[in-house]
Amino acid sequence: MRHNLGVVRRHAPQSRIWAVIKANAYGHGLARAAQALAAADGYGLLNPDEAVRLREAGITKPILLLQGIFQPADLAVADRYGLMLAVHDVEQILMLERARLTSPLTVWLKLNSGLNRLGFSGSGARAAYSRLQAGGKVAAISLMTHFADADGPGGVAAQLARFAEWTGGLQGEVTLANSAAILRYPESHADWVRPGIMLYGCSPFADVSAESLGLQPVMTLASEIIAVQEIRPGDRVGYGGTFEARQAMRIGVVSCGYADGYPRHAPGLHERGTPVLVAGQRSRTVGRISMDMLCVDLSDLPQARVGSPVILWGEGLSADEVAASAGTVSYELLCALAARVPQQEIE
Repeated sequence: MRHNLGVVRRHAPQSRIWAVIKANAYGHGLARAAQALAAADGYGLLNPDEAVRLREAGITKPILLLQGIFQPADLAVADRYGLMLAVHDVEQILMLERARLTSPLTVWLKLNSGLNRLGFSGSGARAAYSRLQAGGKVAAISLMTHFADADGPGGVAAQLARFAEWTGGLQGEVTLANSAAILRYPESHADWVRPGIMLYGCSPFADVSAESLGLQPVMTLASEIIAVQEIRPGDRVGYGGTFEARQAMRIGVVSCGYADGYPRHAPGLHERGTPVLVAGQRSRTVGRISMDMLCVDLSDLPQARVGSPVILWGEGLSADEVAASAGTVSYELLCALAARVPQQEIE
């Protein structure tokens, strides 16, 4: 499986890399992605069960649970399998203090520097650090935060300043930068970076293409034409008849739908169809996406017929472009890929 670690290394050559493989590696398959990303220095994910799967598959590199523990039983798992934990809440510290561990754990204290989801703020960060130090259950404390607008106009300066103020004098490694910050803000790279979407060949920026960043797609969602319909002016296509032909058209039916992970809300209107590739040529969807099928315009593709290959996103058609057309982000497309879709490794 292709990966984009080389781009990360070029942008953050002095930092170690947490390869973020949460959400089944953004839909790419946990074990497959971990193997492809073996050159990373460690892995970041959410679910302790997924961490166990990696350990039992022979992965010995550091594994960081990005949201830490959710219940006391998770600590036994972390203890047994040598997992690192994010700590973002007093309840997590309390669970650590009460736990019976065979050896102290390495934790990453998470600060809420502006995203306002998880983490300690202001003096609470120092109090949490001191409590972890005093509890006797921690071998080392590292520091982390997550940027709210590294991909947008807000940038990272305010959060960096807040983080520096709250952690001044505290010892420990630091991880700050997500994909957008890796590419745009070298001052945020610190000891570790945490690439996610860029590893899978998509851009973290709405206005910058993956190709221009040197990123190559990892996943290609492909199918083929299974039927062709010749329709007349006034004929409608799909449920609800939302698409009405203005002239004679050839419509191709593709074996892929929302049960496979293709977005049901992808537009298929005259003014705005969602891009697809048919036999290497650009076309667009027409009508509503069905559970198992979607329709594409073959009017300008006389060579297209039953059996012609179709690329929904990936090689030659960025998932970012498809996502933008559907009013969403490539993260959602990749993560939504259904288990029923056959998968094939292509180097």
